[in-house]
Amino acid sequence: MQRIESHACFGGTQEVWQHRSGVLGCEMRYGIYLPPQAADGDCPVLYWLSGLTCNEQNFITKAGAQRYAAEHGVILVAPDTSPRGEGVADADSYDLGQGAGFYLNATQSPWAAHYRMHDYVVDELPALVDAHFPTTTARAISGHSMGGHGALVAALRHPGRYRSVSAFSPIVAPTRVPWGHKAFGAYLGLDSESWREWDACELIIGARPGTDRLPLRVDQGEADEFLDSQLQPTRLQAACEAAGHPLDLRMRAGHDHSYYFIASFIGEHIALHAQALRG
Repeated sequence: MQRIESHACFGGTQEVWQHRSGVLGCEMRYGIYLPPQAADGDCPVLYWLSGLTCNEQNFITKAGAQRYAAEHGVILVAPDTSPRGEGVADADSYDLGQGAGFYLNATQSPWAAHYRMHDYVVDELPALVDAHFPTTTARAISGHSMGGHGALVAALRHPGRYRSVSAFSPIVAPTRVPWGHKAFGAYLGLDSESWREWDACELIIGARPGTDRLPLRVDQGEADEFLDSQLQPTRLQAACEAAGHPLDLRMRAGHDHSYYFIASFIGEHIALHAQALRG
C-alpha cells in the first residue's frame, strides 16, 4: 500500500491509501480515519459506502464524521465506489460504470472482469485494513443512496459479519426502480431472478427462519428528489413488517439527498454504531 494523504483531524489522522486490488484487478483508493484512541490500542471499524458518482473523498470531506469518530473511538473506512483506470469498463452515463459499481459482483461481460465491489468491500478491504491498522474484530457498515443499498445488502447477506448497519436514503428495492433496472441489467444480465440476491427487500422477505435479524436504521429526507422514483422506503417498511424484521425508519422533514442531510445526522449514526461495536 501507498499512503497518498495524511491530515491531522480531531486529535487523530485522516489518511488516504492506494493499493492494488486482486479482487478488482486495478488500483484502488480508500480513506481511513484513525481516531486518537488508535494510538493506544485497537479500535472497532465502521465501513462507509458512498453513492453514485462519488469516490473516497466525498464522505471524508463533506460528512463531518471524524469529530464523532474521535469522540467514540471508531475507525472510519470509506472506499471508492467502483473499480477505476485504463482497461476498466465504463459507460457514458453517471449511473453505470466507473463511479457506479452498485456493490455487487457482476457476471456479464465486460463488467465481470473488474466489477466485484461486494467481494472487495466485504472480504478484501477488511482483510487489508485489519492487517495494517490497529483494529478489533468488531465491524459495522453504513452508506448513502447506492451505498446505503450496498450496506444493507452486505449485512443481510452475511449475518454475524457486522454488529450494526444503517443507511441514509438507500435504494432499498433496486429490482423495482430505474437505477436498479439499468445497473442490474448490465452487470447481472436480463434474468431478473438473479437480481433478487442484491435487493434488500427481497433478502428480508426470503430470509430463512432463525436467521439473525440485525436491526436496520434508515434515515430518509422527505424533500429528497429521488424519494418516490428511486428510493421508495415504504417498500422496505412493508418487507420488514411482513418478515418481522426490526426497522427504525426515520423520515426527516425538509431534508434532501445531499451531504447536508448526511452531516445533520451522521453523529447519531456513529453513536448508534459505537454502542453496538463496544458490545
